[in-house]
Amino acid sequence: MLRKITEWLKGAWYKMIGKSTLQTAIGAEIAVSEPMLKGIEKWAKMYENAAPWLSATVKSLNLPAAIAGEIARIATIEMSVELTGSARADFLAEQLEPVIDELREQVEYGAALGGLVLKPFVDGDRVMVDYVRADSFFPLEFDSAGEIRAAVFVDQRKVGDNHYTRLELHRMTAKGCEIRNQAFRSTTSDTLGQPTSLGVVPEWAELAPQALITGIDRPLFAYFRYPIANNIDRSSKLGVSCYARAADLIQQADEQWSVFLWEMESGQRALYVDLLAFSKDSEGRPILPNKRLYKTLDTGGQDEALFEDWSPDIRQEDMLAGLDATLKRIEYLTGLAYGTLSDPQLVEKTATEIATSKQRTHSTVVDTQKALRHALERLIWAMDVWVTIDRLAPLGAYEAAYVFDDSIIVDSEMQFSQDLQLVRDGIMSKVEWRMRNFRESEEVALEKIAAARAEQPEVDPFGFGANA
Repeated sequence: MLRKITEWLKGAWYKMIGKSTLQTAIGAEIAVSEPMLKGIEKWAKMYENAAPWLSATVKSLNLPAAIAGEIARIATIEMSVELTGSARADFLAEQLEPVIDELREQVEYGAALGGLVLKPFVDGDRVMVDYVRADSFFPLEFDSAGEIRAAVFVDQRKVGDNHYTRLELHRMTAKGCEIRNQAFRSTTSDTLGQPTSLGVVPEWAELAPQALITGIDRPLFAYFRYPIANNIDRSSKLGVSCYARAADLIQQADEQWSVFLWEMESGQRALYVDLLAFSKDSEGRPILPNKRLYKTLDTGGQDEALFEDWSPDIRQEDMLAGLDATLKRIEYLTGLAYGTLSDPQLVEKTATEIATSKQRTHSTVVDTQKALRHALERLIWAMDVWVTIDRLAPLGAYEAAYVFDDSIIVDSEMQFSQDLQLVRDGIMSKVEWRMRNFRESEEVALEKIAAARAEQPEVDPFGFGANA
């Protein structure tokens, strides 16, 4: 029905084509306020190392990408999703595997811009997933729980001298999910131009102009929303960047770092030497043995000394201390532990202080994982719907088990030993122990325990006997 939906061309379409132009084309109002549009544009530029305050004299520490990358790294490290229960579950698990492999990178984009859409589509006999960043889609409607009920996605291609733009609208109605495709032709990339046929672009030729998918109560895409309150537009249900609250401090850090670089460059040792001390080339210019070290003076031989050493004091410690204080404030506002961006040697070292600092990152990561799990649940559901529509696998139920690594706050070896003791004391079951320490589902844990008993019926590794 809607095969071969190609990957969206990534770009800030609200800026290129214009919010009002898109609203006219689709006949619906875009539910993104001007403050949010400006915020998304700013966060994207910051992430791309093109913040508005950067210049020839203000260099970047690349903090936005570092912050988003660290949150994504910890949130997805050793993450796994296990689908069981039927042949349908096995098929879905196979389709989901490349998504999990790419998730860290995509979560980084979502954290940087405040959100990310995961939209499955069918390509041949497989279900693929397109990742649409916050500056490349437009929500139209939300429900009371903050879930997107309607949105438009933009795809643009250039064929010859013409630019072709496709708008794909997803909207929930009383009958089901309505999907519309509209194509436009223009001589420039920043205008929609005139309506045209989908068939003029080979990749769009098999797309239906309109389709209605009945029997579902939500659109066929998932929205990952970065889990902090929106203080840019409190009425908006869109997410904000993981570094939105620290934007001004990130600018200050870049400026402080640039001043430090200038201080280091301008404070380099130099020897100011009279021209009479150097031999000359054929054009009468002094020949300097080291242009970085030697500077020339033209005193006409009047000074008693032919050279003077210039070695200024550098305020290195004070400047770095000021930068470090700024970095700590950025860590606090972005929910990261002290020492993540700042100098870890200057962070408090008591066990309580370390645990408290780690707890901040842990809380940030847990919230991110909860939001990610919610998005994955909706993604798998949408993939399952497409599998049914295109009859890619037999009908069947699936059960999903999500596992996230928690080693940032828990020492894995210590937890292993402590949990093992709890099993020996009869406080924790073997099933729970395997699920927790080996990251297995309940079904797999039961199978492993049964297999161990079958192989060694008289031996129990926990010391309770064969029938424990």
